[in-house]
Amino acid sequence: MHLYEQQKIQIYNTLSGTKETFNPIEEGYVGMYVCGPTVYSNVHLGNVRTFMSFDMVFRYLKHLGYKVRYVRNITDAGHLENDADAGEDKITKKARLEQIEPMEVVQRYTVDFHNILNTFNFLPPSIEPTATGHIIEQIELIKKIIDNGFAYVVNGSVYFDVHKFNETNDYGILSKRKLEDLIHNTRALDGQSDKKNPQDFALWKRAEPQHIMRWPSPWSDGFPGWHLECTAMSTKYLGDNFDIHGGGMDLKFPHHECEIAQSEAAKGQAPVNYWMHANMLHLNGQRMSKSTGNTVNPGELLSGDNNFFSKAYAPSVIRFFNAQSSYRSVLDLTDDGLLASEKGFFRLMDAINLLDDLKADANSTFDVSQWRQSCYDAMNDDFNSPILIAHLFEAAKLVNQIKSGDASLTSDDLELLKKTMCEFTFDVLGLVNITKADTGTDKLSGAVELLIQLRQDARANKDFALSDKIRDELAAKGIQLNDGKDGTTFTTN
Repeated sequence: MHLYEQQKIQIYNTLSGTKETFNPIEEGYVGMYVCGPTVYSNVHLGNVRTFMSFDMVFRYLKHLGYKVRYVRNITDAGHLENDADAGEDKITKKARLEQIEPMEVVQRYTVDFHNILNTFNFLPPSIEPTATGHIIEQIELIKKIIDNGFAYVVNGSVYFDVHKFNETNDYGILSKRKLEDLIHNTRALDGQSDKKNPQDFALWKRAEPQHIMRWPSPWSDGFPGWHLECTAMSTKYLGDNFDIHGGGMDLKFPHHECEIAQSEAAKGQAPVNYWMHANMLHLNGQRMSKSTGNTVNPGELLSGDNNFFSKAYAPSVIRFFNAQSSYRSVLDLTDDGLLASEKGFFRLMDAINLLDDLKADANSTFDVSQWRQSCYDAMNDDFNSPILIAHLFEAAKLVNQIKSGDASLTSDDLELLKKTMCEFTFDVLGLVNITKADTGTDKLSGAVELLIQLRQDARANKDFALSDKIRDELAAKGIQLNDGKDGTTFTTN
């Protein structure tokens, strides 16, 4: 019997606004699509958080024994500035600014994207299709939408007729927006747009003479609209109706709303059974923004080369920090939060590394089977990783109690504890077993703590010149001493 037959998952479905029991279309198989990056710059840390959440979902589904086809696309064409239907393609703009070919931009930042995800121990998706690799599929999809009466052609561009679609369908079903409200809150067209209505969106755009990325089509030499690629690729690899579609909360409208409309207009049915959305990542209580400077990229966080954090953090510490919050909650990235997660992470690793040294007993003082099911219950409740981690800490406490002789387990229970802790920590959460020694932080801490003690001795002996010298020399090396009522601590710059 597969684990998925014993464990029933509840998924929060954005479409219904409630948690629903997950029943895949085909027993034992899961089709999951997640919107990938637009590769015109280094991957954003907020995007990494989203992909990390769905990597955990992918891992748990595989752990339960499902055969999962996980499709995550690469947007390498058609994504215009400000997610609009006018302006310049983000990749074309980057290529023009750097005076290189658009595909050089795509290659550079696709490699960066993969390197960052590999650093964080992501599993690769089953398929990673690109927009430019599926132009034919997108053109064929547009033809169907036109033939069904839900799109119109103007001056070589093709637009989706939202008003016509809404006569028989519900545009806004995912985001819970009403077309009437969208009309009321939209400025009138300026007379220069080809659209019938401001709410209509582009399926195909005629390329201006200066536009580098272009393909032939029945309507013009041009390029596909941003929303279209996901509909074409998800349905090609997962079918006209598939199980799970994921992405960031910011994609719910208009991107995912338009995907639903395109699919229903072309194929006459809803494309997805369960819509999942990961929430935003904030930095020190505020939204990340390049314009305000309140932003840090993954490489800067990993290296410590930034103005926000006291030190570099290991990739698994950052994964652990992410897992301590529900994927549906806004996550605030702070130095204090990462420091606390780092302590918790190493406490968990220390316990896991003690497992092989524990001695079995004739009796068990702890119900391991019940605890194991509680771990599944947590993940079955909409992938509740914070609760799972709480159960893992409970097990870490038990390990230390067994070591000190205050608790005992039989050999069978000891093996089950070890198996469960390792499966959920490494296979499901995707953490890597490292120790403080692997990061070098314990050696640094030991050396600095010794200098702090010497400084305290100097102050006690009223040798303030030596005390100040220790403080100033450490500061020159990027180590800041902080004197407080509970003693002296240090941070690194």
